[in-house]
Amino acid sequence: MSAVEPVDSQAGAQQELPFAMVYGQAVMEMPLDLYIPPDALEVFLEAFEGPLDLLLYLIRKQNINILDIPVAEITRQYMGYVELMQSVRLELAAEYLVMAAMLAEIKSRMLLPRAESIEAEEDDPRAELIRRLQEYERFKAAAEGIDGLSRVGRDVVVPRLDAPQARARKLVPDVSLAELLMSMAEVLRRGDMFESHQVSREALSTRERMSDVLERLKGGGFVPFVELFTAEEGRLGVVVTFMAILELVKESLVELVQNEPFAAIHVRARAE
Repeated sequence: MSAVEPVDSQAGAQQELPFAMVYGQAVMEMPLDLYIPPDALEVFLEAFEGPLDLLLYLIRKQNINILDIPVAEITRQYMGYVELMQSVRLELAAEYLVMAAMLAEIKSRMLLPRAESIEAEEDDPRAELIRRLQEYERFKAAAEGIDGLSRVGRDVVVPRLDAPQARARKLVPDVSLAELLMSMAEVLRRGDMFESHQVSREALSTRERMSDVLERLKGGGFVPFVELFTAEEGRLGVVVTFMAILELVKESLVELVQNEPFAAIHVRARAE
């Protein structure tokens, strides 16, 4: 009877763990050159702005006519990209899942048998998707064209240089002698328009007016009272003449005669 060697239960647990697993094979030692096989790392570089962008990428990548889309193949590839994005833990927007449902619906509608009469009445299930893809492609091309233009701050730098401080020289215009004489004549003409003078009244003397009244009454006849006044002399002349007549009456050199009430008054010099 052979002796049975005792089995160390902890030996298996203490076995060295593999450093890495490459194509299902355990790597127990660290590579000296740290060589990484080309297929060991898969990088997903495509970035899409939405589900329409992803669909357009798949169509253009395979040179498919956008008016005759093989919905089954495109749906399979689309779902492959969606699963890939989920596997790398990228956050998927809800619109990607909505587009997946829309592709599944179009695929099912094209696979289901339909009567010829119904098929003639109904439109192509892909029509709405094709319209949206064509519209998105136009806007994308326009955006790429705009992005290709030169942009200030990115492609074009506008130099800015402060201008040196310079004194502004004021140019004096040339004036001819004829223009100077014309300006002088205009100034003189405007000066004549604003020329002023003072008018003074003629000084009237009561004594001189008494002599004038006596001179007019020399003939000894009656002279109407109103004829001794001169209207051209104005109010001052009338007052001075009236005061001269009153002074003559006071000195008894003239007398006033009125034949009846409210009749004309006459003046006559008294006899010496």
